[in-house]
Amino acid sequence: MSVYSLGIEELDGLLGGIREGTNLMMIGPSMSRKDELLDAIIFRNINNDDAAILVSTREPGERILSLFEEQGIDTSSVNIGVVDCVTKTLGMGAPDTNNIKRASSPVDLTGIGVKISQFLEEFLVEKNIGKVRLCINSLSTILMYSNLQTVFRFLHVFTGRVKAAGGFGLYVVEDEMHDPQTIATLKQLFDGMIEIKEIGDSYAMRVVGLTPKPTPWFEYTIEGTEVKLSKAKSS
Repeated sequence: MSVYSLGIEELDGLLGGIREGTNLMMIGPSMSRKDELLDAIIFRNINNDDAAILVSTREPGERILSLFEEQGIDTSSVNIGVVDCVTKTLGMGAPDTNNIKRASSPVDLTGIGVKISQFLEEFLVEKNIGKVRLCINSLSTILMYSNLQTVFRFLHVFTGRVKAAGGFGLYVVEDEMHDPQTIATLKQLFDGMIEIKEIGDSYAMRVVGLTPKPTPWFEYTIEGTEVKLSKAKSS
């Protein structure tokens, strides 16, 4: 059985690995650097035996890949695919590339789904990669353009495909953008959460749902692609 990790030593030690087929929601305030945290998790786990698919509703595909290149990854030689939901909304006619497939906008859930499926086919079937991560950044942007029922159906399909493929799914949500009922509805699709909250001038995270009790809260800082944790002073 494949076991995934977050690439964050303290949390990985407490979790004992993440079971294949797991889907997690990453939820927290808008300024808590969730984008960088997600990129760090992808970066620290990308190798020849792993693949990552990142659906980006915030940054063009080229910008996503350049972030990894700046940290020393040759994106032409690793199994990473970006579903770019930004470039076409800016009226730019950039073509697809080996690493980037473009949906027309964050509202185009059919197009996004097709592009995800193309990468899944490439990594799981054509290349026979054993471990694949699907990351969506962010569900909140998608929910701005589509109703909850439509997004729920879309997510139900792809969390199910992650589970069936023995993959690992990670989906970013801005908690203050949604009412409690929306969050409660989305939670039904996930095995657990990475919860993030503000503590004074910093932010703390914990993982809920993968172990009998939630992990402790850890304050975190991000330096490049390294996430450093310290026990939260108060919770």
